[in-house]
Amino acid sequence: MVDVIAGYGTYLDLIRPLIKEKEIISSGMTKEIDRVKQAIETALSGKSCALVSSGDPGIYAMAGLAFEICKKMGIPIIRGEGEKREINGKPALPLSIIPGIPALCSGASLLGAPLTHDFAVISLSDLLTPWEVIEKRLESAAEADFVIVLYNPKSKRRSENLNKAQEIILKYREGSTPVGIVVGAMRKNQDVKIVQLEELHTAYVDMQTTLFIGSRMSCQYSDFMFTPRGYSGKYSME
Repeated sequence: MVDVIAGYGTYLDLIRPLIKEKEIISSGMTKEIDRVKQAIETALSGKSCALVSSGDPGIYAMAGLAFEICKKMGIPIIRGEGEKREINGKPALPLSIIPGIPALCSGASLLGAPLTHDFAVISLSDLLTPWEVIEKRLESAAEADFVIVLYNPKSKRRSENLNKAQEIILKYREGSTPVGIVVGAMRKNQDVKIVQLEELHTAYVDMQTTLFIGSRMSCQYSDFMFTPRGYSGKYSME
């Protein structure tokens, strides 16, 4: 149990029944640095503080930012709870990362088994990463025939990034390549469908969507999508 819960308002709403009577640190989008700083300051004051993320805290989430801020501010950190310690005359911050279930895992399970072979995960958000860098990553992953998982595929301000990604990947994949579309995985608004790559631009996609773009080996069977590992090329399945 912890004394304080810090997180993005929408994510806190999802766990509201679990955090009754707790002290809350809440903020909106683009306020991540302020939120994490408040959480760190709270923990250094002697209270235990949980910094909540969606999915897994280490995958496109707040764990990395917590480390980055501690490093920038010269705050010593130690693993786990441990005893109170000082390092170089400064109080050390005990830090634990609790693993979660990222959207690439929950979404893949709803689709079937699209990630059975090698895959790459790319965010289409150019808020923190230049689009030129994202383009290079898309080109490389598509040419190398990875299954490609796309995070943050589309928002009101970034409506064209997904279309650009589709054009890049179509240079290396057939238009009939299956694409799994998972909206709101494991939430009340969950929706799962499979379309062809050439039709992706017509599908409903938002910021709660995770996309699974198949490799050349990926296929659809019934209502599921999977990527063979290569067993049929080495062993008889009869």
